[in-house]
Amino acid sequence: MKKFRHELKFYITERDYELMREKIGLLLPQDQYSVDERGYLIRSLYFDNVHDHDLIQKNNGVFRRKKFRIRTYNYSDSVIRLEKKSRQGEYILKSSVPITRSEYTRLLEWDYAFLQEKEGPLYQEFYYYLNSYYMKPRVIVDYVREAYVGPMSNIRITFDKELSFVTNTIDLFDQSGVSEEVLDYPKTILEVKYDEFLPDYIRQVLQLDSHNRSAISKYVHCRMASIRYHGI
Repeated sequence: MKKFRHELKFYITERDYELMREKIGLLLPQDQYSVDERGYLIRSLYFDNVHDHDLIQKNNGVFRRKKFRIRTYNYSDSVIRLEKKSRQGEYILKSSVPITRSEYTRLLEWDYAFLQEKEGPLYQEFYYYLNSYYMKPRVIVDYVREAYVGPMSNIRITFDKELSFVTNTIDLFDQSGVSEEVLDYPKTILEVKYDEFLPDYIRQVLQLDSHNRSAISKYVHCRMASIRYHGI
């Protein structure tokens, strides 16, 4: 049974990033998606309803909220996942199930019926929200992730860089997609996820007490930038 995890987020400088990655790299291995030492590309298509309900909830600081997205890695369709990220304060719960390229295409064509035929509560829940709350694709979010993982308390340390939104399409596999970065300085986001506790040696290596936590949402950054870009 999945359970809620801690998630801490920080903006860090380029210098802090270089120092942290050097130290954490001596303690933890990188995760399985990495294509080189600097990580891998994550591309996600986020859904929201016609009134941007999830965006507004985040901006208003609602304690309990959720987001649906479809996620891919390194521009490939070999792994396509439907995900729901739920949040209660600083605690998160991520549910994830696979979909095929053809199923993804059907979603873009507003054909959701196949979700009812699939086994698993997340498919059914997504179908419910698509139909009852008129959710639709809102923005594609891109960034480069450098991730380090450890077995103790299921630790996951990530450095997210080059946060961008796609300006001209909502299709994850559209080769003509053009990305525009949304963060100036600092450009690196540090995320620390763990289950029951964060070991002291990790906290000390990352010097977390010297950094200010931030309520960072990549979706909000990119959705707001998209709204400004398109003037809507």
